[in-house]
Amino acid sequence: MSWRAVKDEQIYTDEEVDARLKTELPHWYLEKGWIRRKYKTSGWKSTLMLATTVGHLAEAAFHHPDMSLSYAFVIVKLTNHAAKGITNKDFELAKKIEDVIMWQPGKEDGALDGTPDDPRFKYIKYD
Repeated sequence: MSWRAVKDEQIYTDEEVDARLKTELPHWYLEKGWIRRKYKTSGWKSTLMLATTVGHLAEAAFHHPDMSLSYAFVIVKLTNHAAKGITNKDFELAKKIEDVIMWQPGKEDGALDGTPDDPRFKYIKYD
């Protein structure tokens, strides 16, 4: 069955999760029933900004991750507790988080330059 045919609450097998992560979210990985991503930051203020951004996206989606925070990183973990496994909700929220957190406006056409390439202004370590 194609992943596109899976209903929102239907859970994926570990093999299906791994295949989707490989093609859609290569910096995420499956571990102990969760899809996970570690974001590296430049320090505590950056960690808090990242965690708050993930919190906003999760609340807007009404699908909430577990997070671990430290001085220079945030680990985001997603699973669907109600379905007891990984579902489309997890993949969709992971993609939204990835798109927002890893956005680099300076690499696109447009008026926004993005964060200067200067250690004083860095806040996230892009892949």
